Amino acid sequence: MNRKEKEGEMDIAELLKNKGLKKTNARVKISSILSQSVQPLSEKEIKKKMGNEYDRITFYRTVQVLIKADIIHRIIVDNTQIKYAFTKDDKNELDKTEHIHFYCTQCHKLICLEDVLVQYYELPKGYIQSECAVLIKGICKNCNEKK
Repeated sequence: MNRKEKEGEMDIAELLKNKGLKKTNARVKISSILSQSVQPLSEKEIKKKMGNEYDRITFYRTVQVLIKADIIHRIIVDNTQIKYAFTKDDKNELDKTEHIHFYCTQCHKLICLEDVLVQYYELPKGYIQSECAVLIKGICKNCNEKK
């Protein structure tokens, strides 16, 4: 483990402590992997990075705890594809602001557009919005420029 990874794990350990969670190897590892990733990752991609430390049951339990604590968030791309991303803001603190996700149908990258906020919709009387997930599918800037 290099110095940067070790520092990242210390930050994650402090984040878990601030959220009232026990520091476990799985929580630290999954949070660290996602915090260092430029784009959201699937379970398969996380599994590959975890190597021998991966256990499917532990993975799902850990992901549920981290989502509930707003440390990571889940992005449902379609019926067969779910990705996970670290939830952060510029101060390396959690940001509860909901944002748009963009899925490129050509290169299959999923991008968190953190500067594009989800709007709140005027719902019929009696309905209360608690969260809103927006996934826009299309062609990303890089793929569009290659045309």
